[in-house]
Amino acid sequence: MAMNGAFGSTGKRRHRRRAVMSEINVTPMVDVMLVLLIIFMVSAPLLTVGVPIDLPQTQSKSLDLDKEPLAVSVNEKGQIFLQNSEVGVDELVTKLKAITEARGGFDERIYVRGDRKVDYGTVMRVMGRLSAAGFRRVALVTEVEQGS
Repeated sequence: MAMNGAFGSTGKRRHRRRAVMSEINVTPMVDVMLVLLIIFMVSAPLLTVGVPIDLPQTQSKSLDLDKEPLAVSVNEKGQIFLQNSEVGVDELVTKLKAITEARGGFDERIYVRGDRKVDYGTVMRVMGRLSAAGFRRVALVTEVEQGS
């Protein structure tokens, strides 16, 4: 009889089940989301890497952009860059035509970024070639003027 009592008590312990938890623990999800937010906040400025140019300042407002613009940059040494890759003056128009045809036509806006120390003739030579090639939506990029 003593054995029966021992088996009976351990049998009950084995078959006990915990109550089902009906609450969702959101703390781990919030932790993961905060870590991802911090990662994206730190890495977002690094994604806009381009040619380092000291842009002139004006009082104009910035434009709203729907997609990534085509940017032609001229640094202070007079080197010409299409997006982030250096191109020669003669190659610029052919590469731009290929890109705009792949994107859907010549109606695309092209932004020209010229360093404030670059020769004015160099920027005008680039803009003249773009205009002669049929690009009609060419814009100069500047920074907002500080302290006015």
